[in-house]
Amino acid sequence: MSGLPVFVIRPEPGNAATVAAARAQGLDARGFPLFTIAAQPWSLPDGPFDAILAGSANIFRHGGPLLDALKAVPVIAVGETTADTARAHGFAVESVGEGGLQPVVETLTPGRYLRLAGEDRVTLTPHSGVRIETSVVYAAQPHPLPPEMAQALAHGGVVLLHSGAAARHLSQYCEMAEIPRKQLRLACLAPRIASMAGEGWGQIGVASARTDMDLLELAKRMCQ
Repeated sequence: MSGLPVFVIRPEPGNAATVAAARAQGLDARGFPLFTIAAQPWSLPDGPFDAILAGSANIFRHGGPLLDALKAVPVIAVGETTADTARAHGFAVESVGEGGLQPVVETLTPGRYLRLAGEDRVTLTPHSGVRIETSVVYAAQPHPLPPEMAQALAHGGVVLLHSGAAARHLSQYCEMAEIPRKQLRLACLAPRIASMAGEGWGQIGVASARTDMDLLELAKRMCQ
């Protein structure tokens, strides 16, 4: 392994998978999940719905028993991981998009859709005739910053940011632990995540596509 260390701060189970993929590419990857995804109380809006809009696999991992009432509604998933998790929970996947939910929403035919989402989510702008109801089913709960991670971050490296929640938590932790932002380079999965991270970092890069592989390719370049 060579270059700067790469810090993976996303929650499990994604953290271990990203660390393993990064190490397979020769990166000095270190996993420090800074938050846990936890279920939130939610209620089921009155249907019917033409499809479920799913931007994260966490919807199906944490949606709970209310999801059973939606098994007959097809899923429009963003990404293969979300689609596979939906199928594993007994849902039929109608289509799989990429690049975030907004590009998917722009292709929807007029109708009524149910968006199941996390507390940290993108604002969608649907076309006329497309109605979207939103229910928040999960949220990110922060962990205390481990002393060994604070020490490692202070020496610099590349941090992978998979979500707005990750950007927000990292910014807060660096402020609390007085870790100089200029010591860290941020590899972000999307432009929105980069903007949420704020300013003052040593470098900020955005992956060319919203996949873990593209994010790791970006991190590899930023490690040099």
